[in-house]
Amino acid sequence: MRRSIDELRTFYGEPTGALVRRLLARRLSDAWGTASNCDVLGLGYATPWLDGFSDARRVIAAMPGGQGAEHYASAARNRSVLVDERRLPFASGLFDRILMVHAIEEADDPQAILIEAARTLSPSGRLIVATAARGGLWARTEATPFGHGRPFSRRQLENLVRGAGLEPSAWSPAVYVPPWRPLLGFADGFEQAGRVAFPGAAGLILLEASRRNYARPRPKGNLVVLPRPALAPAPSGATRQSHSTGVSRDSELEPQRKPLYGGVPCTD
Repeated sequence: MRRSIDELRTFYGEPTGALVRRLLARRLSDAWGTASNCDVLGLGYATPWLDGFSDARRVIAAMPGGQGAEHYASAARNRSVLVDERRLPFASGLFDRILMVHAIEEADDPQAILIEAARTLSPSGRLIVATAARGGLWARTEATPFGHGRPFSRRQLENLVRGAGLEPSAWSPAVYVPPWRPLLGFADGFEQAGRVAFPGAAGLILLEASRRNYARPRPKGNLVVLPRPALAPAPSGATRQSHSTGVSRDSELEPQRKPLYGGVPCTD
């Protein structure tokens, strides 16, 4: 069962949640900057970080039905929508950047959500999924949303994104400070020391992935070009072709394969 939108909003309004928001925002800024000229999707509960993509062309916050949605519209181009996480209401290849936070830990089928997110990712797009780390302290306390659902190890996340047809490209641990309020003021020191001395003690994992690029196989040997017959037998029930246009009279025209965007492409 997912945490409700009210629980998540309350958590990120408290000092502990504000710290998580700040530490993750730093990692996201290092990875994507302000997402200049990108179309960005936040899936799960990603609204605390979406305002950081100030140069994005458009930002959409998609929130699962079991969680609930909140209003998010810092600009006219930005929207929030309540979605069925297994059937996102977006065209394939629509988004240049997809950020998934609180998206898969409490999902019934994390693989299905990642497959659907991968469908909406553009060919050169990049996806970041942030989850509670299996070996971290944040997954062991129910005082935060990260203590609910299932935590993940780095290898488990890599297997999930590969199962969705994506390839892991980078990862980053984050939030080394224990989830105890007296220690929150020392968070920056924990971050610096933890990355060097205790990399496995991070509370959260961020994994970035992109679409797989396959090299086109080159045929071996000499190619033989077969002569094209002047006439070819038509199957039974085939429609006749118009001599003036060459288009089947009884069929629909093939849709034009236009690029998704006519403007400036998303820049890294």
